[in-house]
Amino acid sequence: MQVDLADKSVLLAVTGSISAYKACDLARLFIKAGAEVHVVMTTSAERFVSALTFEALTRNTVLTEESESWSSTLNHIDMGKKCDVFVVAPATANTLNKISQGFADTILTQTLLAFNGDILLAPAANTQMLANHASVKNLRLLKEQGYTIIHPQEKLLACGDVGSGALAEPSEIFFATARALCKELFWENRPVGMR
Repeated sequence: MQVDLADKSVLLAVTGSISAYKACDLARLFIKAGAEVHVVMTTSAERFVSALTFEALTRNTVLTEESESWSSTLNHIDMGKKCDVFVVAPATANTLNKISQGFADTILTQTLLAFNGDILLAPAANTQMLANHASVKNLRLLKEQGYTIIHPQEKLLACGDVGSGALAEPSEIFFATARALCKELFWENRPVGMR
């Protein structure tokens, strides 16, 4: 099924997870559908995938702690103003817990706090980290706050454990994002069907 995201803009946030490389595939799916893609990366994410990789894929400068500029729109306030949706994929347990509490101690969390639109979170972490009572509580809180959670896969993880924690497939994240981008407010909470 072909999805047309022309005239749409995605802000893709990448955190420090081994699955950060899958965000490259996700960015390509958005671009193939016609969307403009902007990327913000944590310092930890840059240990797994370079900002240059995303710049080559998106043709846009990546927002990082080092690249933030107040003499242009490459900063944590203006970046969100030009994007229609914010997707954190992968979202580490650390980042999820920070977001739920409103922390703004990284370029990613600062950008997210300043963003006014739909936010999708795709967790990726060790099973025990996501099953920890703090993470469970904070994920529930994020859902109550209106964030869309794209649940991780259950399989063999990079650490050797088997369980829930692998990043959802890029295609699943793509379609969840497309659904958020293409929703029509007119149809929200309206019954559809024959009487």
